Amino acid sequence: MNFDIILLYNLPALFWGLVITLKIAFLSFVFAIIIAHVVGILRALNIPKAVDLIFRAYVETFRGIPLLILLFFIYYGLPSVGIVMDNTTAAVLGLSLNGGAYISEIVRASLLSIPKGQWDACSSLGMNKVQSLVYVIIPQTIRISMPSLMNSFSTIIKESSLVSVIAITELTRVGQLIYTKTASPFEVYIVIALVYLSVIFTVSLLSNLIEKKLNYAYNR
Repeated sequence: MNFDIILLYNLPALFWGLVITLKIAFLSFVFAIIIAHVVGILRALNIPKAVDLIFRAYVETFRGIPLLILLFFIYYGLPSVGIVMDNTTAAVLGLSLNGGAYISEIVRASLLSIPKGQWDACSSLGMNKVQSLVYVIIPQTIRISMPSLMNSFSTIIKESSLVSVIAITELTRVGQLIYTKTASPFEVYIVIALVYLSVIFTVSLLSNLIEKKLNYAYNR
């Protein structure tokens, strides 16, 4: 095994591949959170059945379609009907729609776990539903859902490796290019795996730190 040729001559490429991976994952997570909160909050409230059916269809559809197929459809399929976008936009859109469907269930479950008495207390203080959500309910659901949300972020980071199929030179794609130059698949993919493992481990440590701070603030 010879890791020198990978680490000495390809380190800048690996670094920029990691930067692109984190950029796509972060943007996708932010948009997924926005989608998830809109869908999850509305589904947890008393909304018309027709609207709930639309949101449920979204959740089931994007949880049921494999992400790889979704990326192919967005990047290669949509141009046939006149919808053209660059590969980064397609990647972020696919990951956001997929992640939003899963995270919306986390948000909905967190909201439903809040006792009804909390809503009644807000109402007795003269708050409307929006004020109750913003000032009382959502701060509690963030604490409840934080471990699951950070786990979702880790999942999006790992799933971002699939965007290499639409010609984005992120970390996995960089590994493929290095492999074609060095013919050393064992060493290349060990390095790539260790980079992903380091990132996910860092996210896990960050998650534990945020969770402790939220629990401390809540119990203070």
